[in-house]
Amino acid sequence: MASWAALSPSIVEYFEGEDSYRCGYCKNESGSRSNGMWAHSMTVQDYQDLIDRGWRRSGKYVYKPVMNQTCCPQYTIRCRPLQFQPSKSHKKVLKKMLKFLAKGEISKGNCEDEPMEPTMEETVAGDFALINKLDIQCDLKTLSDDLKESFESEEKKKGKSPKKEESKELIQSQHIEEKLGSGEPSHPIKMHMAPKPGKGADLSKPPCRKAKEIRKERKRLKLMQQNPAGELEGFHAQGEPPSLLPPKANKSNQPKSLEDLIFESLPENASHKLEVRLVPVSFEDPEFKSSFSQSFSLYVKYQMAIHQDPPDECGKTEFTRFLCSSPLEAENPPHGPDCGYGSFHQQYWLDGRIIAVGVIDILPYCVSSVYLYYDPDYSFLSLGVYSALREIGFTRQLHQKTSQLSYYYMGFYIHSCPKMKYKGQYRPSDLLCPETYVWVPIEQCLSSLDNSKYCRFNQDPEAVDEGRSKEPDRLQVFHKKAIMPYGVYKKQQKDPSEEAAVLQYAGLVGQACSERMLLLRN
Repeated sequence: MASWAALSPSIVEYFEGEDSYRCGYCKNESGSRSNGMWAHSMTVQDYQDLIDRGWRRSGKYVYKPVMNQTCCPQYTIRCRPLQFQPSKSHKKVLKKMLKFLAKGEISKGNCEDEPMEPTMEETVAGDFALINKLDIQCDLKTLSDDLKESFESEEKKKGKSPKKEESKELIQSQHIEEKLGSGEPSHPIKMHMAPKPGKGADLSKPPCRKAKEIRKERKRLKLMQQNPAGELEGFHAQGEPPSLLPPKANKSNQPKSLEDLIFESLPENASHKLEVRLVPVSFEDPEFKSSFSQSFSLYVKYQMAIHQDPPDECGKTEFTRFLCSSPLEAENPPHGPDCGYGSFHQQYWLDGRIIAVGVIDILPYCVSSVYLYYDPDYSFLSLGVYSALREIGFTRQLHQKTSQLSYYYMGFYIHSCPKMKYKGQYRPSDLLCPETYVWVPIEQCLSSLDNSKYCRFNQDPEAVDEGRSKEPDRLQVFHKKAIMPYGVYKKQQKDPSEEAAVLQYAGLVGQACSERMLLLRN
């Protein structure tokens, strides 16, 4: 794991223009449109800033939907775990797990108001054109040496002892080869965000509260019978003045927290034991390495049973590229979470074997859900919903030490796809405005989305993208063994299309990332 002071810059290779490919949601053969780049390496801060501008990764391929052109606009969605309260259906899933662990009870069928497990494939790109486009070779040794030489030549040009910043760059260059990983751009096989239950409530309508109100009334009457004077918490008999004293805290009347529901104590003779392990995505990590074979077998079983993938589409190469190959460099700053930042597999071990794996990125401000695969034999446990609730709880846990880490990103919310609306049921949550990149509560967005697939959520007509590219000449380019500002680089170029591609990249990643990340130009 790299130390905080020895981080090398992010290195990206941008693919100019937009890709058109088959949509995994509406099945339009060429309706899905996105911009993309290959991340040879990336710092967690750069990726945090990118997902806050609508980007998303699939393995090392990082893409951004062209929101006003794509057939099914994909809005980045985040949940606010600190204010999260599990819904009735969420509680049912958690209680179902507890009953299974305690007594081995298996529930029969799904409840109507409980989201169903995923049954439909969700893809980023399924056509061979994109595969061919990304199937390019990269000489890692050459690229690493080029970067090292670039740092050294800059030092020699100055003809003086390196300053702290220059020294740091030399230290960073030593980590380049490790950061580049396989370095071979590969087709992003499938992009699954958070677990994808099928049926969801109509979020544009207020929830039906009739049953809840009936239960409240029954409870009130029961309490009135127990305390005829009417001195009840939250209730006062007619004609009686409310008590001037604060109501006594009655723990039994307080709703259980998410943690109470997840970690409810089990009997000593419980039928099953569930253990959740957080494992860094690294073949240098002994726990990741020792569990790789079992984890891969589970992935194959899941892909073939749930998504009907043929065996040749869920091999070890695809699994490794998609779920074990991450551009994120592991970082362990002094004030960060104990586990550090980077990519992880959250493994669910039941009675000594893995039944589910949640792939997550831990970033400076959030836990970002990447994918979930599980044993279809345990579908009755609603592992998609259960793992999402565990990840929300995990975010709350990380927040206790790292206060700025307080959000749970669930990938994309697609209002035009009924199956993808379920993500809005994890409240409170926000959607990212595709034009100004500010977060807007989902309740304020739904009526607009009912009328139009593509919406600007920011209601201020004067508001602009504050992080937009304002000084493209400051963008950092890596070209022919040298790192230089784009202002210097463009004077060496004669191809007019070059400028259009670089400016498009700058506009999509924003000013801050364009100045930090190295744009590789061949």
